[in-house]
Amino acid sequence: MIYLDNAATSYPKPQCVIRELLKSFKEAPGNPGRSSHRYSVAAAEAIYECREKISELLSAPYTEGVVFTYNATHALNLAIKTYVENGTHVLTSDIEHNAVIRPLEKLRAEGKITYSTFSTDEDIEKSIEALLTNKTKCIISTLQSNVTGKSISLKKLSNVSKKHDLTLIIDASQSLGHANISLKTTPCDVLCGAGHKGLFGIQGVGFAVFSDTTRHKSFIEGGSGTDSINTEMPIYLPEGYEAGTLGTPAICALRGGINYVKSYGLNLIEEELSHLTEELNVALSSIHGIKVYSALNGIVSFNLKNIPSSVIAGLLDEKGICVRSGLHCAPSAHKKLGTLTLGTVRASLSIQNTKKEMDRVYKIIRNIANIY
Repeated sequence: MIYLDNAATSYPKPQCVIRELLKSFKEAPGNPGRSSHRYSVAAAEAIYECREKISELLSAPYTEGVVFTYNATHALNLAIKTYVENGTHVLTSDIEHNAVIRPLEKLRAEGKITYSTFSTDEDIEKSIEALLTNKTKCIISTLQSNVTGKSISLKKLSNVSKKHDLTLIIDASQSLGHANISLKTTPCDVLCGAGHKGLFGIQGVGFAVFSDTTRHKSFIEGGSGTDSINTEMPIYLPEGYEAGTLGTPAICALRGGINYVKSYGLNLIEEELSHLTEELNVALSSIHGIKVYSALNGIVSFNLKNIPSSVIAGLLDEKGICVRSGLHCAPSAHKKLGTLTLGTVRASLSIQNTKKEMDRVYKIIRNIANIY
């Protein structure tokens, strides 16, 4: 099996991630922050260590500003619905995932906000500034498209938000583990991410990294393990946004994934991904009938003639190749590509992939193209 669906979730998981997961069941099976026995304390300590790992990886200002969620979508909903004020105008990119678009659409449908999209085909700062109104208060943007691999500069987003005193919420789901991100040199108000993609954790954990440790509007209510006599959630982070039991096993696995990424080296990961991406791009581009729409940062999106992308993905699956087809939960990106009808076949790579695998993928797709 050749796995090329890492933008959805990474596979295979490194052995250190699996070890951390199994270790959590044996050594930290308690409910974190809810009891004082050794298993509960061990779980709480493991979770705090993962907060530290995330904070160090991103040069975040506060370890306590790292809030764990179920996934990146949950983190983005948390950020958007606690930071975006009623009656304001929001700016977002034209390549956003539905994890951003749908919360914004709901707020707009309820008459709470308006929003506009800035172009990623132009200078980002100029494109944003052209859309500013006296009601614009927030920018929400991905750092990398899950459809095309196109990246958006955090430095430019950070600069323009600071210049115009705008809240900046970042979706880093596709760039975490692939690129260096420093919230010290390029700050934002909230950075949201997934644990199971480029950081090699397992499904079930995401996070939002806040630039301060004071809770804004309430988002979810319930047990927090502290200040239990209070009928409201704590006003401090992370407890203010972490109601209920956290997913200790997934968080422990994420800790192992971050260790793996750091030991491998982000610069080397970026370099190897770039080489593999170009290898596959050149090979596929040589096949008659193949149209490659983009090949950037580990993502190669393509179609074969006018065949629905789902059909090609099914044929590849029969040959032991895992890709994703369709709109990838990001119709705005497909609208830009002109692929709303067909979707695209997306091969998303990781450092677990090899040149030998790329050669085999090329031969199989070439054979399919010859038949069709």
